[in-house]
Amino acid sequence: MRIAIVGAVLTALGLVAVASGVLPLDAVAVLAERSAPILGFVVAMTVVAELAAEAGVFRALAERLARMAGGRAILLWLLVVVLATASTVFLSLDTTAVLLTPVVVSLAAHVRLPPIPFALTTVWLANTASLLLPVSNLTNLLAAERLALHPLEFAALMAAPALVAVVVPAVIVLLVRRRELAARFVPDEPAAIGDRPLFWTAVGVLVALVPLLVSGLPVWLPASGAALVLVVVFAVRRRRVLRPGLVPWSLLVFVCGLFLAMQAAHELGATAVLGALAGTGEGPLELLRLAGASALSANAIDNLPAFLALEPFAASPLRTAALLIGVNAGAIVTPWASLATLLWHQRLVAMGVEISWWRYVALGLLVAPLTVAAATLALALAAG
Repeated sequence: MRIAIVGAVLTALGLVAVASGVLPLDAVAVLAERSAPILGFVVAMTVVAELAAEAGVFRALAERLARMAGGRAILLWLLVVVLATASTVFLSLDTTAVLLTPVVVSLAAHVRLPPIPFALTTVWLANTASLLLPVSNLTNLLAAERLALHPLEFAALMAAPALVAVVVPAVIVLLVRRRELAARFVPDEPAAIGDRPLFWTAVGVLVALVPLLVSGLPVWLPASGAALVLVVVFAVRRRRVLRPGLVPWSLLVFVCGLFLAMQAAHELGATAVLGALAGTGEGPLELLRLAGASALSANAIDNLPAFLALEPFAASPLRTAALLIGVNAGAIVTPWASLATLLWHQRLVAMGVEISWWRYVALGLLVAPLTVAAATLALALAAG
């Protein structure tokens, strides 16, 4: 609800800017043309992820991971690292934060392990693992669309920093929580699958969707097709699940408001001061400067407006990659730096899991600079 209120305020400010002439209608038309396919993808993927979770796909996968771990917490945690990374890369960071968090926390409780190491791993990787593909993060979609990069070209650009941005937070969790992860547990038998046709249809849709998202097709097309298939199947087998709440209305209002507000800020020249922070050039130090400025901006105001504000100062693919490292992998210090973090915390509270924001910020102050610096240097090295 708070997200929707903030989005409504931002949208109102944007409309005032349009009415007053500060934001020209031509600029709004260009913004709408750019953002409509991206917002369509966000809606479709949210529906796909929600219905897949309703079909029991994520729960079944987590239960099987517990069996594969053979009673060792460290192996279970490593499998969660793989699952959270894959979920973020192919289904987006918000899917990991919203849908995987309760699965992982429930899994830890089910095998009587402390949930915090698994919860921290999930939220950090939801942000830091969102560098590899355009579909991993809304910021990536905006960047790939502006640079006209094929998904595989985007992945080639981001591969080295994406790998580092997964490894660094994972290593820190392992070091900080090594005692809890050294425990052993007794795995229970997986629960029976309720509606098998529904379950296997959802599995099939996800398996088919992943390669289509990197095929070069506009990503909203396969995502919309997958959502349509699942909606039809659920309409036949479990109609009560289909409700207006499947569409992320609050997120849509929030993102639309951000787009309008930041475009108005650009028109007023209010973001020009960031150019001094972002610098120029593509050497390692210049890229570190841009990534650092991006991370600071993301933690100050949220990663999406930070990307939109700094985007004009990252015209080349290499500088855009450094910008993405900062706003994606660096957005793990303040609670508001990433919408995924807020959604993650809401899920934890709903499940009765307490985590101190002060503790979260303190750990983030350790993890974020190391991750951003290492990933940016990996980018510079890979670029030659």
